[in-house]
Amino acid sequence: MRTLAAQFGPGLFDFLFDLDVHNERAWFESNRERYEHEVRAPMLAFITDLAAPLRRHVSRHVVADPRKQGGSMFRIHRDTRFSKDASPYKTWAACQFRHELGKDVHAPGYYLHLEPGNCFMGAGIWHPDSTALAAIRERIDGDPTAWKRVRNARWLGEGGWEFTGDAVKTAPRGYDRDHPLIEDLRRKDVIVVKAFGESDVTSPGFLDTYVEACGEAKPLMRFLCRALAVPF
Repeated sequence: MRTLAAQFGPGLFDFLFDLDVHNERAWFESNRERYEHEVRAPMLAFITDLAAPLRRHVSRHVVADPRKQGGSMFRIHRDTRFSKDASPYKTWAACQFRHELGKDVHAPGYYLHLEPGNCFMGAGIWHPDSTALAAIRERIDGDPTAWKRVRNARWLGEGGWEFTGDAVKTAPRGYDRDHPLIEDLRRKDVIVVKAFGESDVTSPGFLDTYVEACGEAKPLMRFLCRALAVPF
């Protein structure tokens, strides 16, 4: 697989580093052109160029939406209404490619996070609602063989992926604390992540690298979509 795509440059990380130091509206407005040129435009170009190979090599039900508003790219502005941290801007750039039937970030999908010294991608489902989480737990419990094939697969661990996310402290309601899969049933997020270096992100082949990694995580995505009764 060889795909030509817009390339992220080191200026993206330079801008985000500076934003972390000067996280205030006056500085951002005076550097808005840098943000548009180094961060937003390359990310939207990446999303645009990703759409076709994502459909071709991963799933036609996962959407890469390059719209400036309401698309795959997350806003740079933080929601400070319920936070003690009044910093107005996120110090990372991120996007999500979620299932076409998903209405928000809590749908099954893929994620990309670009931050100085902390670049990674994710696959799975983050903070699903109670109905979706119950369905996932029921499938883990009802088909443990299929779940173990996902959890114990070589692409995890050896492939650089690892599970992350929140979990309940005790056994979920309806499950015994001695259940053989209790650690998996306790999950509130069913997510795996894979780290990248900044040099990986700025390399010409990063889009291909990202698509290949999305393909590696297909077993997890397929399991989750089957649990939620949506196509993958």
